[in-house]
Amino acid sequence: MSQALIEQLKAFKVIPVIQINHVEQAVPLAKVLVENGLPVAEVTFRTDAAADAIRAMREAYPQMCIGAGTVLNAAQVDKAKDAGAEFIVAPGLNPNTVRYCQQQGIPFVPGINNPSQIEQALELGLTFLKFFPAEASGGINMVKSLLAPYVDVSIMPTGGIGKANIRDYLAVDRVLCCGGTWMVAPKLIEAGDWDEIGRLVREAVALVQD
Repeated sequence: MSQALIEQLKAFKVIPVIQINHVEQAVPLAKVLVENGLPVAEVTFRTDAAADAIRAMREAYPQMCIGAGTVLNAAQVDKAKDAGAEFIVAPGLNPNTVRYCQQQGIPFVPGINNPSQIEQALELGLTFLKFFPAEASGGINMVKSLLAPYVDVSIMPTGGIGKANIRDYLAVDRVLCCGGTWMVAPKLIEAGDWDEIGRLVREAVALVQD
């Protein structure tokens, strides 16, 4: 992971984790994010529309920082990279996927939630990691405990993070940013409620930038 990309994600503080079911939703959603001060997205490969959604967002808003999430294998890495993803995020740590991303020259952020996985990541040369599922894995206390012995590691907690707790996570040293879905909830995207998404995005930006 390049320092420039890490600094970019750190500046955003909150990374919208997006599930897009229909590619037609991609550009309107990207527009809302860009116009309301959060030009970044992690588009999850939980749906068949993911790669096309990334491609549509990339073409419409080249300035956006766009990653692919829930990437589980090399085939999905190829699809994401071809579509224009700048980085890859996974729920877990698969050494095969790590090595494949390294061969392809695309930054990879694996999911970890225990010391053994952190040591595996370090062995593979990775120091920026996703703590997932954050709340279910012990939340802020677990984050502090995990970071203490690993002074080179910084993390992006994701899972169960929302308006009520994101500032507490960000207050922890070496928590650089958090993934969140509350401002881009699937039901709002499905309903095409771009005004409400815009309001929630503005609120999220204000919350983390205070």
